[in-house]
Amino acid sequence: MNAMDGADPIWPDLTYSAWRDTLATLHLWTQIVGKVRLSLTPWLNHSWQTPLYVTARGLATSPIPIGAEIFEIEFDFVAHRLNVRTSRGAERFVPLTQQPVADFFSATLDLLATVGVTVSIKETPNEVPNPIRFSEDRIHAAYDPAAAHRFWRALVQADRVFKLFRTGFIGKASPVHFFWGSFDLAVTRFSGRRAPLHPGGVPGLPDAVAREAYSHEVSSAGFWPGNEAFPRAAFYSYAYPEPAGFRDRTVTPGGAFDPTLGEFILPYDTVAQSPEPDALLLDFLSTTYTAAAETGRWDRAALECPLGVPGRVRPI
Repeated sequence: MNAMDGADPIWPDLTYSAWRDTLATLHLWTQIVGKVRLSLTPWLNHSWQTPLYVTARGLATSPIPIGAEIFEIEFDFVAHRLNVRTSRGAERFVPLTQQPVADFFSATLDLLATVGVTVSIKETPNEVPNPIRFSEDRIHAAYDPAAAHRFWRALVQADRVFKLFRTGFIGKASPVHFFWGSFDLAVTRFSGRRAPLHPGGVPGLPDAVAREAYSHEVSSAGFWPGNEAFPRAAFYSYAYPEPAGFRDRTVTPGGAFDPTLGEFILPYDTVAQSPEPDALLLDFLSTTYTAAAETGRWDRAALECPLGVPGRVRPI
């Protein structure tokens, strides 16, 4: 496997069973930070004001408004710190260590208070089974720094390939962003047409949020580390609403439609162990998008363009 050095694989091992407890805890920690951003940031279409973003150190909020100033919060998976920085020059951090969610919750609010940020959030986690209020959760407390680092390294690879894929579309497209509710990195393309009203019923997600998120037709792809119901890291791609014939299309070798999940799946291990991981993943993103666009009768000539090249203006 290619690596920057002998100890830090570019496509690291993400065996679910090896870090399931850390994953569960980290999922809840990111929800606390994400809900801080949600509480203070004006609503943007499709909940785009809420996600986190991959950085050269971990996952961060991007700037959050607070009065006439801004601040940002970052999970640093290199030094294993939760960092807070403000536009007034303040910088504070707390270590990321094994600790119950309840302790992380109070430490985060205390950390924000030291830089002048006072905020209250809804304490019930979203999109997790049997949610426990953050201030009461003393069950989830695992944190393996090496596992968190590996996960971030996988996000780095997914993020850069997703961003390359995004350059091949001139229609409406989302940023590449990390949703802390579903705990996945995603990028979404839009046909430009409105979609039928979403039926709602997504566990742990208010119907109004789901309906606003899926107000227009989409082809969405992402990377997900797995959960108890699907204990395997994977790349995915789906269409909403799902066009007739979409699930029957042939896509990248190694990718297949999962009728239970309702989306195409390409196992992370298949990509990581490929001789050309970038090319395989890009082909999965492209072929599953093509399946959605062709069966959904998107105006592809008006929406698509060649992939971007550094320093070269897009031809028109």
